[in-house]
Amino acid sequence: QLRLVESGGGLVQSGGSLRLSCKTSGFPFSYRSMSWHRQAPGKERELVAQIAPSGGNTDYADSVKGRFTISRDNAEQTLYLQMNDLKPEDTAVYYCKVSLVNYWGQGTQVTVSA
Repeated sequence: QLRLVESGGGLVQSGGSLRLSCKTSGFPFSYRSMSWHRQAPGKERELVAQIAPSGGNTDYADSVKGRFTISRDNAEQTLYLQMNDLKPEDTAVYYCKVSLVNYWGQGTQVTVSA
């Protein structure tokens, strides 16, 4: 059974950093592309970053380029998102996702104060 458990969110001041984790199980993690998405209040869910199965190829939304870094540990079946220089507009619930699978975990709340 596929499972995604996000953690690491919290309240941080503008300019601060957070590292999100997504512990996975129930599918062949090392063979699947993964991504982070976020949904702010009153807005649609948007793609933040994605990473190839090997971790060699990554892609980012323009709004987070140069500030966020997606990575993965295939041995631990865990996806990460390092977020630096956080801004109030980064406030959202962050979700990880398996490529081509319509399943969402509970997400983790990130709140950035001005």
